[in-house]
Amino acid sequence: MTPPRREPRRRPERAERLVLPGVLSAEQAAATVRGIAAAQREDGAIPWFRGHHLDPWDHVEAAMALDTAGEHDRAEAAYAWLARHQNEDGSWYAAYHDGDPERPTDRSKESNFCAYVAVGVWHHYLSTGDDSFVERLWPTVFAAVEFVLALQRPGGQIGWKREPAEEGGAVVDDALLTGSSSVHQALRCALALAEHREEPQPDWELATGALGHAIRSHPERFLDKSRYSMDWYYPVLSGALRGPRALARIEEGWARFVVPGLGVRCVVPNPWVTGGETAELALALWAVGESDRAVRLLADMAHLRADDGMYWTGYVFEDDAVWPLERTTWTAAAVLLAVAALGGDEATTAVFGGERLPVGLEPEVTGRTGCC
Repeated sequence: MTPPRREPRRRPERAERLVLPGVLSAEQAAATVRGIAAAQREDGAIPWFRGHHLDPWDHVEAAMALDTAGEHDRAEAAYAWLARHQNEDGSWYAAYHDGDPERPTDRSKESNFCAYVAVGVWHHYLSTGDDSFVERLWPTVFAAVEFVLALQRPGGQIGWKREPAEEGGAVVDDALLTGSSSVHQALRCALALAEHREEPQPDWELATGALGHAIRSHPERFLDKSRYSMDWYYPVLSGALRGPRALARIEEGWARFVVPGLGVRCVVPNPWVTGGETAELALALWAVGESDRAVRLLADMAHLRADDGMYWTGYVFEDDAVWPLERTTWTAAAVLLAVAALGGDEATTAVFGGERLPVGLEPEVTGRTGCC
């Protein structure tokens, strides 16, 4: 007997949460979703744009944006791509040409790229309530987390990457604050998945606590990338910082990085604002109760929106020039995720608000040399 054809799982009511007055109308939101969908390959891969490369982190972010629009089958196909093409050690390569798994263009294995699947899988579950999806993807998440935690340093921070095997496969011990912050959010989502499956992971709890402590209390354990706006807001976006400390961090960097009316600089002092950083900062602002400022930022980046509903990566304001000449799925995805959070999408608010995510076990702090 031929089974009945399964209709695509799409919940139109969710699209209402992608409408934000002054930022996105229903028609504009639909165009942006279509733009991301058009870039997705038949095998589920979502490159930056067709013909460019795919990296696992941005692939997941685009899948999450599709879920906010109710495009659950497309999102699931993106996660299935990751499950099919995971390396034996639990990793993925840093880049694949046009999402072709047979054509990796960067064979290094970046820790935050590999960890982020946990965020996406938890977001998809919260979007759909699909327990069978969790069961199918749990081995993928588990292997990815184990790969990443093998790169954790004694101080709690996460080593940046493992070099390509043909170059020796050495671990790069240097830790990036942005990357480690992203890993922290991913570990919390992985712990949420473990709790949901009633499969405790005490080692993950200890690792998450140690990493959170390093982010909050030991900036010296990370490479100095303070010129980059992501290092400024990512401890807040990831949930490692909340409350007065998070607000103080936002205020400390505001004048350095925010260009009124245009968006957020990628790096100071360069006269270049970028859409991804602007939308991510808006999401971080929402997470700490600064929704009005978040909406203003998203409205400010309207100049980056193209006629097809996608967004240019950046704008060099001293030259009045769009640069580079690319419209990326991840920039569009960051906008949709920020709008979804501001609109109250439950899955997105749970993942980026973080109130219900496990926090891990904070290490005991003593006066001993080398203690966390």
